[in-house]
Amino acid sequence: MSTGPITPDEAQAALRTADRGRRQVIDQVGLPTWYWWGLAIGWIVLGVIADLKNGWVTTAATLVFGAVHSAVAPRVIDGRHGNDRLRVGRDVVGRRITVLVLVGLVLLAVLTVGVSLALHADGARHPTTAASILVAVIIVLGGPRLLAEARDRLARSSE
Repeated sequence: MSTGPITPDEAQAALRTADRGRRQVIDQVGLPTWYWWGLAIGWIVLGVIADLKNGWVTTAATLVFGAVHSAVAPRVIDGRHGNDRLRVGRDVVGRRITVLVLVGLVLLAVLTVGVSLALHADGARHPTTAASILVAVIIVLGGPRLLAEARDRLARSSE
């Protein structure tokens, strides 16, 4: 290591190294794949149960689903646990990922109800199951894409 003044080239190289490191950390922001699949499968199961038209069973299943999600979500939806190699600091991620996921879940619930009602009005035999399958596909395909967009915004905002 040099003890003299830092040249402009050395300073630029150090800044590039720091920027690469920051981008590598931001690339780790995300949710584990199992979260998306678990959420999608749970959503479908709830849809199937709702189509059984037993209010008590539907209510109980919804409460169980909510309780399980409430136990799991705080550990992963902050975006800091995208994989086992690195835990991203709270100061890097902030609350953006958590808010995005929670708002997304509310919108998906509204979509499920809306599609289910439309299918029911059209005479579908299992409208909630069909609506839940549609939403499950959106969860599995759209969830990771939503986080990729959030990572891009995070990278741009920290430049």
